[in-house]
Amino acid sequence: MSNEIRLAFAHPSERAAATAPDNPLDRISLRDHIVEVEIGAFQAERGATQRVCFNVVVEVRPQGPLVEDDVDRILSYDKVTEAIAHELAAERLNLLETLAERVAERILLEPQAMRVFVRIEKLDRGPGALGVEIVRARAGAVPLAVAGEKPHPRCVFLSNAAIASDHLTGWIDQLAEDGTPLIFCVGPADLPAPQTPVTQAQRRIDLLAIEQNAWVLAGRDPRCVVVNSRTEIDWAMKNGQICVWAPSKIVLDSVDTPSVEPRDAVALALWFAGEVEARRFWTIGETPPEGAEIPVRGVSLDEQTL
Repeated sequence: MSNEIRLAFAHPSERAAATAPDNPLDRISLRDHIVEVEIGAFQAERGATQRVCFNVVVEVRPQGPLVEDDVDRILSYDKVTEAIAHELAAERLNLLETLAERVAERILLEPQAMRVFVRIEKLDRGPGALGVEIVRARAGAVPLAVAGEKPHPRCVFLSNAAIASDHLTGWIDQLAEDGTPLIFCVGPADLPAPQTPVTQAQRRIDLLAIEQNAWVLAGRDPRCVVVNSRTEIDWAMKNGQICVWAPSKIVLDSVDTPSVEPRDAVALALWFAGEVEARRFWTIGETPPEGAEIPVRGVSLDEQTL
């Protein structure tokens, strides 16, 4: 076996050593860290967990000969496992590639980390381990936003009567005026949706019915842009774009699947408001929910001034 092929299947620590610069960095490693997780793009991978194995090597700046015996001065192994746990808990992912990128990005936020090797393998999808391996260096890392910079939007649920109202443009003008990120949520249109006795299938049908109505709202006002992923929402909030939430992807990819059904559209929108850490939740033309953990306000259809 050639050296290149051997290194391709070797542990990331060997690849790190083989590609080390003239002034080698120190390395810490995590080997064969196995987690049960729901991940995958295929329908057969939804609703079930599978074993995923992580092997990670982090190259760090040497501390020099006078290193104190103080855990706070080094990059702890816990930071590596915490990065994995954080990204697994953030949302359900389809691709190992996406997970590897996010784990690498989070590790490279640590000041000591200079380069990281991340190998992730599915252990239960075939006769062998199926996986990806990436190498990322600090210079090529895309910094993640720190928690303090995260915007907190106002989520507004619009009833079908509100979507059709002549006051819609005026409401949007007023809601957008103070610069608070704005996300609209809607329910299904006032039309009967197809019915099926299969719960998972019906859930998808009901979510798609909401998404159809999101496009109806977008058609009423060109400022409203339909979004379906956390990445789109984060970008939109930071760039002043008004969003209309299309729920299928976020609901189906949620690690903590909401207990509410899509047919209870207001409750689903309130769950979403919690997911995006909204500071306010409004309803227009719909009875506001009770017992919410964030401030809630109900607006009637005849109120022109908010």
